[in-house]
Amino acid sequence: MENNETQGYQLVLTNRELLQASGIIEVVSFDENQIIATSKLGPLLIRGEGLHIIQLNLEEGRLVIDGEVSSVQYIENKKARMKQKGKGFMERLFK
Repeated sequence: MENNETQGYQLVLTNRELLQASGIIEVVSFDENQIIATSKLGPLLIRGEGLHIIQLNLEEGRLVIDGEVSSVQYIENKKARMKQKGKGFMERLFK
């Protein structure tokens, strides 16, 4: 069963030329070689050549990109992971 946070989240890559994503919260940065977006499942890094944002609708959480996509990667959010573990800097230092 899906919870509300991940319901409707989807990535569709067609022929490495068209990427459609739902569940996008914001686009942090973009250029022709890299796009960084925040999704419901965490930060998303899209790399390639000639990348262009065709459609961005944050109300619907929809992002459409064309260009040559070489990789799609979720970036680990280390700050959130440390808070989740409940360990501060001093605890990790004196481990």
